Amino acid sequence: MTDILSMNLAELEGLVTSLGQPAYRAGQIFSWLHQKNAAAFSEMSNLSKVLREQLEACCHIASAKVVKTLESKNDTTAKYLLALNDGVKIESVLMTYSHGNTACVSTQAGCKMGCSFCASGADFARDLTAGEMCAQVYAMQKRVNGIVLMGCGEPLDNFDAVIRFIELISHPQGLNIGQRHITLSTCGLVPQIQKLAQLKMQITLAISLHAPTDHVRQQFMPVAKRYPLRQLMLACRQYIKATNRRITFEYALAKGINDDPAQARELIALLRGINCHVNIIPINKARGDFYPPPRREVQAFADILQEGRIQTTIRRSLGADVDAACGQLR
Repeated sequence: MTDILSMNLAELEGLVTSLGQPAYRAGQIFSWLHQKNAAAFSEMSNLSKVLREQLEACCHIASAKVVKTLESKNDTTAKYLLALNDGVKIESVLMTYSHGNTACVSTQAGCKMGCSFCASGADFARDLTAGEMCAQVYAMQKRVNGIVLMGCGEPLDNFDAVIRFIELISHPQGLNIGQRHITLSTCGLVPQIQKLAQLKMQITLAISLHAPTDHVRQQFMPVAKRYPLRQLMLACRQYIKATNRRITFEYALAKGINDDPAQARELIALLRGINCHVNIIPINKARGDFYPPPRREVQAFADILQEGRIQTTIRRSLGADVDAACGQLR
């Protein structure tokens, strides 16, 4: 059956007219799904009983039922274990800030990229639909102001569904979350970055870089063997030129692996001339023998980048006590 939560407005119009109903019903259905969070067609009270029965016969509404919620004792982060229609389970996170709530959304059940420090790469079940991504946000039952596609999975490995999700979640007749409040994180799939650039979306693209050289990067990111830094940096420059958007480079700092001051200087050379921002993430314990450097060494690494005129911040770890921080979702 068709996942109606994944359908855009034009597709809904095609559906309702094929059922012999007026096209305006599509807007009503879209509103029920993406504003009122209807879990069943029977809730759509301004639709005729005939139309509700027709929809029930040919479609289903993707759902993400909360199985368990873990709330951090250290901050306001909440992690949700969610069950999809077919029983597959995923994790999502809600982060609360002074400016509002941000949902960390999974795009796949598991991940195929196999990065050695990330818990998501331990297994892979399947891609998620755009509707299942929307359902994660709606399951949180709170007003969401921003989206980060940084949960389980590689978003650009599920390209079409992720783009559809962005279009749905930012639609004026839905939650209407502005694209500039949406961040998509990728490990660096070069052809998909080039494809994304052509769409000229106003989202923030975040690249999981984690090393300034191919030799180091390839040790714990298999994708780096397929797309070396020369290709990745070229794709990033093309993306910036096409979209006029700054790129964020994520750098998970691991003691004894990629935290040497000399590597900070190599990173400056690699990023010189690129409109970018570096987000340093003291690595969270997930898989493998990776540990964060002491705080003073993290700050020293950031200071070198800033002295090299690379805009740099150190990410505050949220939800680590409930395995909800970067790299810990499964």
